[in-house]
Amino acid sequence: MGLLQKAYETYENHRSYVGVSTQEAQEPLAPVAHIITAAQIEITINQDGQFISAAAVGKNEPKIIIPATEKSAGRAGTTIAPHPLCDQLGYISVINKDKLDAYVEQLTDWAESAYSHPMLAPILSYVKGKTLLDDLARAGIDKPGEKDMVRWIVVGLDANGGACWNNQSLFDSFINYYTAKKSADEQVLCMITGSTTPAAKQHLKGIISINGNAKLISANDTVNFTYRGRFKSDDQAVTIGYEASQKAHNALKWLAASQGVIIGGRTFLCWNPKGKRLPRPINPLRPRSETPALKLAQYRKELAQVLWGYKKDFDRADCAVIASFDAATTGRLAVTYYNEILVQDFLDQLEKWDTTCIWKHNRFGIESPSLDRIINCAFGTDRGGRIETDERVMKQQLQRLLACRVDGAGMPYDIVQAIAQKTTHPLAYDATTRDYLQFTACAVIRKYYMDWKQEEYLMALEKDKNDISYQYGRLLAILEKAERDTYDNGEAREPNAIRMQSVFCTRPAQTAKNVIEQLKKSYYPKLTPGLRIFYDRLIGEVYEKISAHPQTEWNASLRETYIMGYYLQKNALYTKNSVDNETEEE
Repeated sequence: MGLLQKAYETYENHRSYVGVSTQEAQEPLAPVAHIITAAQIEITINQDGQFISAAAVGKNEPKIIIPATEKSAGRAGTTIAPHPLCDQLGYISVINKDKLDAYVEQLTDWAESAYSHPMLAPILSYVKGKTLLDDLARAGIDKPGEKDMVRWIVVGLDANGGACWNNQSLFDSFINYYTAKKSADEQVLCMITGSTTPAAKQHLKGIISINGNAKLISANDTVNFTYRGRFKSDDQAVTIGYEASQKAHNALKWLAASQGVIIGGRTFLCWNPKGKRLPRPINPLRPRSETPALKLAQYRKELAQVLWGYKKDFDRADCAVIASFDAATTGRLAVTYYNEILVQDFLDQLEKWDTTCIWKHNRFGIESPSLDRIINCAFGTDRGGRIETDERVMKQQLQRLLACRVDGAGMPYDIVQAIAQKTTHPLAYDATTRDYLQFTACAVIRKYYMDWKQEEYLMALEKDKNDISYQYGRLLAILEKAERDTYDNGEAREPNAIRMQSVFCTRPAQTAKNVIEQLKKSYYPKLTPGLRIFYDRLIGEVYEKISAHPQTEWNASLRETYIMGYYLQKNALYTKNSVDNETEEE
């Protein structure tokens, strides 16, 4: 019940937003006994129930708040369950007599109750006149659909009139009316509030708009395997009060519409029940700056400033709620991930991730790749220079990484392997995509080794690194650069080292020997004597480090750490002042 309890708490903390429609908000926070929907037709009448005008509602118009009963909010198929005021043409016109009669009967009961409102009598009088379809035709609205939703404007009532979807007194009128009717229902222990209250017989549908009418709580099938032998009835599983259910579900719907992140058909939410601003855990805390942080100390300082901007607004007891939702069918909505965590702990976990899953780019400085970028690099397909992942894979893997980032779990090795595998086949990508892959791979590999091996790889070249794969990566970069130095300006041909990279990773000693022989035979004569000496010295340095390892390791398949050695050595060779890149400033 944690999710619904936090959603209920969110509703209570945002009561000032209830029933308030604004152009900025995608959806308002609906009052109890109300739902949010889109209208297609607007009808204006006067205080005597006489028709004045009708107009089509634009598709970009904000959704509106309308009164709804439990039954009408969950209606489906051929069930006749009219909304109390605004409804489809099939309910308020002569298109369907049974629906019209049910609508008139229900609205009459409200209008004649002790909780009536001045807008009800004119609307009821107009609907009873049965001229609606003719009035729409005269207004130029031809062939309206039976399911077109109608909203009302009543003029001539001063403060009690106007647009029905913005009238707070009308909202209160129906809430009081419907609450009085619900008070006669069975009283149950509400598992959200802990109080005894009228039971919710049905729960709201359409909490996540992209999942249609899917419900979080539903038990409409009492035969076969619904209860799996655990219960005899649905109330043995859970009992929730009507008001609490309304508030919790409306809060979730409002949150999903205003700040939900939809990836691969799965909706991700991260919020504080008090409404305080939280970072999105999918993205890095520190945004890309116009002045790149080229030193780790500068990066950490800027990250600390971002964290302070969040932490200063929170108390120690404040919590963050992270949840994701998905629906396999149109009827059932699943909570695929849920976590409640103290905000201070939440921010600390994000900081930990953003100080371990990082790498330095010569152009953009030190960065932490976003979670969706990591997934694209691991499982995506190159589509015209852009790597994209299938939606089904994206939502599953994103949830995995989200749990790792929020819960503090280590980087999964299968993701490391997948990125390294793509990086090892550079000919499949253009230069920009290669750099994108290599940079992300280095950040992910660095984090993996810090999480699982407690081994830190610096973001500057370590010539004495006791890692044979790292040293072979250096060698690959040196051989590539030596050949490229013989190319004419604009020559785009790939060097032998890059064309042989995938083989180099499986048989490094043998492949390096062949590439070096070809390099000295075909390309060394084109280099200046000084460059030949420079590259011979570098190759000798690397082989000295490699030969320090047992001979059985010389031609063994490389670990993914070769990518970091390659990336850093290549940057050092292309950087004018390479000395500054050989040390890490803390």
